[in-house]
Amino acid sequence: MSISKNLQKIKNSIPKNVTLVAVSKTKPITAIIEAYKAGQKTFGENKIQEMAQKYQELPKDIEWHMIGHLQRNKVKYMASFVSLIHGVDSFKTLKEINKQAIKHNRIINCLLQVKIAKEDTKFGLAYDDVLQILNAQEFLNLKNIQIIGLMGMASFVEDKTIIRNEFKTLKIYFDRLKNYSSDNFKPTTISMGMSGDYQIAIEEGSTMVRVGSAIFGERNYN
Repeated sequence: MSISKNLQKIKNSIPKNVTLVAVSKTKPITAIIEAYKAGQKTFGENKIQEMAQKYQELPKDIEWHMIGHLQRNKVKYMASFVSLIHGVDSFKTLKEINKQAIKHNRIINCLLQVKIAKEDTKFGLAYDDVLQILNAQEFLNLKNIQIIGLMGMASFVEDKTIIRNEFKTLKIYFDRLKNYSSDNFKPTTISMGMSGDYQIAIEEGSTMVRVGSAIFGERNYN
């Protein structure tokens, strides 16, 4: 099936209130253009330099999401254009994003990445770490970031019960945090679910899914 047909199939399978992020990492410009022409305007990348290069070459009404693990020293390369940073897992990173956002006179939207998987390979904050950040006066002083919700990745396992329970955990955390509100923390988004598990994620309350291989085909790791 073509990219445009894959895209339509995915869009037909998700509710209207769920945002689809087409994960275009490692994919060529031609593949992104095909998805763009089929109506997709939100794309996710996991390497900042690759995303910055694609930003330069592609239409400017595309929303670029940084979905990979974030190295602080590279934030500057995307601060002028990134729409949403998914994987913020430290207070130091938040401070760096705020610093770079000031330089470009913008407010950058972010999601706090919470560790819900049992696997050691997954990044993320513990729930108590999230509370510590939100309650810190230093956090409240960061005026050029906006935390709009949480992101989490389930374990890479076949057992759907494990995956579902991990997504349930993130939804519980998200609901608890709705009581918190500050100028730079307004949680509306819960980003969980990828090509293999996005339907379970939606059933458990996800409002944003990151789908790559189900749209573009298998990833090129070369």
